[in-house]
Amino acid sequence: MINWHIVRLRARQNPLMVAGLVICAVWIVVSLGAGQIAPYDPLKQNVMERLQGPSNAHLFGTDQLGRDVLSRVLYGGRTSLPAGILVIASATVIGTVFGAIGGYVGGLWDELLMRFTEVFMAFPIIILAMAIAAALGPSVNNAIIAMTIVWWPNYARVIRSLVISVKSNEYVESARAIGASPARILFRTILPNCVAPALVMATLDIGNAILIFAGLSFLGLGPEPSSPEWGRMVSDGIDHYDQWWLSTFPGLAILTVVMALNFIGDGLRDLSDPRTRKAQR
Repeated sequence: MINWHIVRLRARQNPLMVAGLVICAVWIVVSLGAGQIAPYDPLKQNVMERLQGPSNAHLFGTDQLGRDVLSRVLYGGRTSLPAGILVIASATVIGTVFGAIGGYVGGLWDELLMRFTEVFMAFPIIILAMAIAAALGPSVNNAIIAMTIVWWPNYARVIRSLVISVKSNEYVESARAIGASPARILFRTILPNCVAPALVMATLDIGNAILIFAGLSFLGLGPEPSSPEWGRMVSDGIDHYDQWWLSTFPGLAILTVVMALNFIGDGLRDLSDPRTRKAQR
């Protein structure tokens, strides 16, 4: 049963986290219900209404092909939000497997796995993602694959360090003493105690992933040009810099989502840190 007194207490202690949760919830609802909320078809062109500023008919104006910017921003969440979540979820799973095995087994396997991860970490994320996405070809799936490839080493390093620190605890030795298999010890005893830091990191990284996905789309390495995607919409506004609404509204969508996810990540980090919790009491 939910203790609402504790919920209210946590809300007062982390108002920014609550604001982030509300903003994310609004965007999820809006994106899922875009078909019912959007006033126009996001792909419908009307050259007679091209490059019109915000008005009662088009609250966010129209783009160079006469498409309604508000409708395209609402539909854009259906691409950007799942892309960011999928990238981080995939990177977390891959990185957890590599990092957990390396940290638990140790020795030569640990050295080989960590040197392999350092090959990817030697390059800036955005540069390597651009190179891989360009090699694979522009599409949503290829952009997600490219970002996953460059992101998982971060989780491998973090999980490895957590596993190394946890595996020396007494309850791990107890599990080993009663004859538990190495796989059971790793996945049932050690990894559950490494979840909290990885969860905070993942929450913060979803916003960064959405930002980099928008960057790849801005450079033409994401979805096709006609797709309603925030980074692509910002890119469309470059050729029409005097029509400020073309880039402003999709840019604000990216800003609010990334900011909200950072608020949530900071709040989770505070809740998972015993020293911070003690200071807030």
